[in-house]
Amino acid sequence: MIRPPVIGVTLDSEEPGGYSRLPWYALRRNYSEAVAQAGGVPILLPHEPQLAGAYLDLIDALVVTGGAFDVDPALFGAAQRHPTVTLKARRTAFELAMITGALARDLPLLGICGGQQLLNVALGGTLIQHIPDEVADPLAHEQPNPTGEPSHDVEVVAGTRLAAIVGAARIAVNSSHHQAVKAVAPGCVADAIAPDGVVEGIEDPARRFCIGVQWHPEYAFGAADRRIFQALIEAAA
Repeated sequence: MIRPPVIGVTLDSEEPGGYSRLPWYALRRNYSEAVAQAGGVPILLPHEPQLAGAYLDLIDALVVTGGAFDVDPALFGAAQRHPTVTLKARRTAFELAMITGALARDLPLLGICGGQQLLNVALGGTLIQHIPDEVADPLAHEQPNPTGEPSHDVEVVAGTRLAAIVGAARIAVNSSHHQAVKAVAPGCVADAIAPDGVVEGIEDPARRFCIGVQWHPEYAFGAADRRIFQALIEAAA
């Protein structure tokens, strides 16, 4: 029997409080459910940067998840840090090690929200540190309605891998971010754009599967979201 592909999914981390008096990991169930429903076997990855190579030996593809924190601006050469920026240094170090290793092995890779932003930085791009300060008349990218509902559309760029996957020129997405891609990484292309001009998706067309999306397709409120995970699993098989 052919085994289904194993998909590594990065965890979030929290300091003591709430669930435990000790530091703890967390992940919304819909991330692993989206992988499983698409035909993959999700395994969750604790933040041990020194074990990145061992993790990469175990998986066939990587999903870098989102979270309520930001990429350190020093990683993309910014001289100052915006007051709104919050960091999770160990998580970022781990995810950066995983992304770098996955790229070196040409493993299929999907970056979601903050995962897309870190992917862009890992490939040499930069970020907008706070959308309201750098984008004229921006949309509410930190949407007021529940994250499981769409808040705006994005234009899917014709001729891109994402366009072939979702099969639509425009899709509705959810939005939960205050940062975004600024300069798209060399070799990559923007494949989804919000009505206010904010880059909502990137991809590296030279790689087997290397896509980042700014929204959260794990909520799967549309066919396009499910197709993104299905395409990842197909690339990893």
